[in-house]
Amino acid sequence: MDDGGYAGVGLRVSDSEREPVLELLKEAYAEGRLEHDEFEMRMHLAMTARTRADLAAVASDLGRPGLQALPGKAVEQAPDGEERLWAALAHGSGMAPLIVPALVIMLLGGQRSAYVRRQAAEAVNFQLTLLLVTIVTFGLGGVLYAVTWIVAAIAAVFALGGQDFRYPWILRLIR
Repeated sequence: MDDGGYAGVGLRVSDSEREPVLELLKEAYAEGRLEHDEFEMRMHLAMTARTRADLAAVASDLGRPGLQALPGKAVEQAPDGEERLWAALAHGSGMAPLIVPALVIMLLGGQRSAYVRRQAAEAVNFQLTLLLVTIVTFGLGGVLYAVTWIVAAIAAVFALGGQDFRYPWILRLIR
């Protein structure tokens, strides 16, 4: 079952998964592609990385993804401008209490980009959570819609910057 890369990027890394990245950094330093200060900083970041995404970011610009040695998991490339725009639109649609735009973006744009799918799914889950709270509280949860535009705007800014955004305290019904 394909998860669109969603689960692989957020998984915690082990020491054995750090080793290929550390070796890649050592090679890049030996070849002169990294200065000493940058090499030390990246080594520290690799040693303290918690997730595969953190680890991938350390070596993403060195020509060879450092996580290719991980079985069955490829490193996702940084999203381009179009992908960031679609992800921002999916989040921004949360400014109005409509689930349809984010769902359409997830279904259509998510076929071409794992980043767009991941961010649109997060927006859909956010909208679904708000809808369920409103139903369960017999409409009183609708007050939340008055402030959700702030959270949706923050998420859209993160998406425009090419960063993953995860809403806190939501049900993640769609992966």
